[in-house]
Order: sequence, then C-alpha cells, then structure tokens
Amino acid sequence: MDVIFGNTDLWGRALGNTLTIFLGGAVLALVIGLIVGAMRVSPIPIARGVGTVYVNLIRNTPLTLVFFFFIFGYPQLGLPKLSTTILAILAIGIYTATYVAEVLRAGINTVPVGQAEAARAIGLPFGQVMTLVVLPQAFRSVVPPMMSVFIALLKNTTVAAGFSVLDLGAIRSYLSERGENALVVLLWVAVIFVALVLLLSWLQRYLENKWRIAR
Repeated sequence: MDVIFGNTDLWGRALGNTLTIFLGGAVLALVIGLIVGAMRVSPIPIARGVGTVYVNLIRNTPLTLVFFFFIFGYPQLGLPKLSTTILAILAIGIYTATYVAEVLRAGINTVPVGQAEAARAIGLPFGQVMTLVVLPQAFRSVVPPMMSVFIALLKNTTVAAGFSVLDLGAIRSYLSERGENALVVLLWVAVIFVALVLLLSWLQRYLENKWRIAR
C-alpha cells in the first residue's frame, strides 16, 4: 500500500487523466458513431458511401498511427493549440467511433423493417424515423456489444502513455524514478483496471435490466 499512499499525487493525476480520456473519448465516439451509423443505413447513396469510407479507413488504421497523426501531425496544421490530453481524446474518440457505428448499424438492422416503413407512411422524415422509432429500439439490443467497445476503449487509453500523457499506462516509469518496484506498480494498475471494468459490467447489467422491464 505504500506504493499508493506514498505517491498519491502521481496516482491521482494518472487516474484522472485516464478517466478524462476515457469519458471524453466515449462521448466523442458516441456522437460521431451515431452520425456515421445513421449514414451507413441512410437511403442516400452519398451518405452511405461517406460512412463506409470513414469506417473502413479509420478502423483499419492502427490506433498508434491515429495517435501519431494527432500528437505530431495536428500541431503542423496551423490549427489552435491543444493539450496532449485533448489530442488523445480526439484520437481515441474518432477511432472508437467506427466500432460504435458498426454496433449501432447491427442494432438498427435488428429492428423490423415494418417499423421504419410505418413511420415513413405517416410522413416522418428520415431523421425522425431514426431518432423516434429505430434508434430507441436498437439501443436495447446493442447494450452488450456497445459496452464491450467501451471496455476496449478504456484499455486503449494506455496507448496515450507513449505520447507523453501521464495516465495509468505511464505511471510505472514515473514511479520507477522514485525507486518503486515496477512489478508492484503494474499489479496495482491491473487492479484499478479490473475495478473499472467491473464497474462498466455492472452498468451493462443495470441498463439491460432497466430496458428489459421497459419492454
């Protein structure tokens, strides 16, 4: 326990940055994923094409290369300067959005076609068909795979450690400079990640039970 209580300053910053990247990336991934997922099932060919190109291009690019672009490429574009933490959120959010979009697309495909046809028959435009009829039903079926995506997102936050972000993936090197046992530090990091994953698993069960009753 001395590894924790003797270095609470570093542990606090590392855990805080990890949660910041995770939560920020999750929100960004949800927003972009919703848009791209809707584009993937859109009746407009151009929208479907753009969604398909985005998913195939980003998903097939290693996450490390996406981080390289944002950490080293973004500053060269002459855009407003951002911190490495914000750039990490952008990188992991844009990358994870492709998986969110595919999960949502699979969920949308589970909704009976007649639901959308009935909504269009009463004059609802595509946007309202998706937001009022299709997506609320699709969300119920995508909770388990979506939570798996977010668990992967949580673990992928450690990639930011290689780009000068003090998170749980980087804390070992910082504590090694203070003379702490690297193996003990890594074991504590593993314990923290297990606890966070268990929390996400509890959230998954809660949402499944809540929406199962709502049926």
